[in-house]
Amino acid sequence: MKKLFTAFLMLLAVSVFLVSCNKKENSAAGTPAQVLCQQFKSELKANKSISLEELGKNLSENKVLEFSTVIMEVEEGYLNGFTDEINGFSEGEIFAPLIGAIPFVGYVFRTENPSALMATLKEKADLRWNVCTAADEMVIDSVDDIVFFVMAPKSFEE
Repeated sequence: MKKLFTAFLMLLAVSVFLVSCNKKENSAAGTPAQVLCQQFKSELKANKSISLEELGKNLSENKVLEFSTVIMEVEEGYLNGFTDEINGFSEGEIFAPLIGAIPFVGYVFRTENPSALMATLKEKADLRWNVCTAADEMVIDSVDDIVFFVMAPKSFEE
């Protein structure tokens, strides 16, 4: 009985070790928002003429997003996640969860002035826009005339 119990404890210890190692590997890639930002840059590096709709679709299919998404065109005005109207872009796409209780929202915008739009997005973003939950971080970046914006939790794991 003692040998069986010892073997069980050893198996448990090895399992805990493997699980903790696996989490370290996943965190090395970054948070979901950081992973999506890396993909955004890679997609545009590989294809400068990609449409915003296709870019939003590709980002929404990333495995870090553990939920079904919706991708839609957006126009200037009041956008999900902001305290005021967002202007200064000619084209935009949102990719967001189908379930509103998930604290995630992502956008890609085409603009003539990326730095001004990025400053506006940062100033007017509200990490607590979602009634039930709040995002942990905001990631904003740009490549040429396209701006990337995401608000998300640092992890989708409980």
